[in-house]
Amino acid sequence: MTTQTIIILIIIGLMAGALSGFVGVGGGVVIVPALVYSLGMSQFNAQGTSLFILLLPVGIMAFYNYAKHDHVNWKFGMIVALSFVIGGFFGSKIALKISPSVIKIIFGVVMGYVSIRMIMSGLTSLPNDS
Repeated sequence: MTTQTIIILIIIGLMAGALSGFVGVGGGVVIVPALVYSLGMSQFNAQGTSLFILLLPVGIMAFYNYAKHDHVNWKFGMIVALSFVIGGFFGSKIALKISPSVIKIIFGVVMGYVSIRMIMSGLTSLPNDS
């Protein structure tokens, strides 16, 4: 694992943690797309690794299924999970100083952006029926 990869993983953890503390979201919304688009992980590996990060108590049984099929990157998961804690702390501190209306807008923008990216990625990878 390169230094650049470790830095990307730490940034993913900090951003997911900050967003989690800021608007109550993180795992699938931030971590999965970040692993797919920043590090080129497969969708299944990103999902399995995200479940590892959020393992207890959220997704232990779902994580078990991904791990059983070898769709978890343990090293990536540990780095993002540790930095997620730090990001969550600071994200929540910032959020508590901002109007709930502004938080709702930020949450909606983040969800919209991630949704559009995932939809476009799925559409470009559909098999060509012609």
